Amino acid sequence: MPLHYFESMNNPVIRKYVSVDNRSVKVNGTGLLLNEQGADFGEFMKQIYHSCSISYLKFFKMDPQSKLGFVAAKILLQDDDRDRFEPEEKAIVLANSASSLNTDEKYFESINDIPSPAVFVYTLPNIVAGEICIHHNLKGENTFFIQEESDIQFMVSYLNILFNTTSTRKVIAGWVEVDLADNYRAFLMDVEKENGGESQGNFTVDFIHQIFKL
Repeated sequence: MPLHYFESMNNPVIRKYVSVDNRSVKVNGTGLLLNEQGADFGEFMKQIYHSCSISYLKFFKMDPQSKLGFVAAKILLQDDDRDRFEPEEKAIVLANSASSLNTDEKYFESINDIPSPAVFVYTLPNIVAGEICIHHNLKGENTFFIQEESDIQFMVSYLNILFNTTSTRKVIAGWVEVDLADNYRAFLMDVEKENGGESQGNFTVDFIHQIFKL
């Protein structure tokens, strides 16, 4: 059965979306924090951490990709009613094109000296999803796809399958990547099955294409 079979069976909505890159942090397309001084990745992550009043000491032990996804998810869910859905009804579906190569390379370099267990534990791309699940108590679907580029059509179809064939009612979905050249971007959406209350727009391919470019 083709993925697009499920697309018209419900009308999920995007409650909120967040993007983080080397220039800024944006919430629903509006700038929240600008990287005006051109800070490098590590420094900008610290700025976001403190500016958004995040308090989670394990953050400083994470690899770059996990830090990026963690701060994006923290901003995305900071006003979320954690008890609105059961943990098993909340899922996370992420993707990128570089897998965990940024951390893999650092671990490979450490092998020449003393291999670092602290780096090794992050040599899987889905570790960032695990960090987010632990912190926000998400116990539903946990999936990470590796794609050549962001495949919005696939993401929409896949989430519609989750909403229509499982108990999933809420999904944190999007793109989280730190590549080998230390370029980085996170784009996360809070997608809910029920079309009611305040939202930024419908969970459709066309709308996501619009906001992904902002």
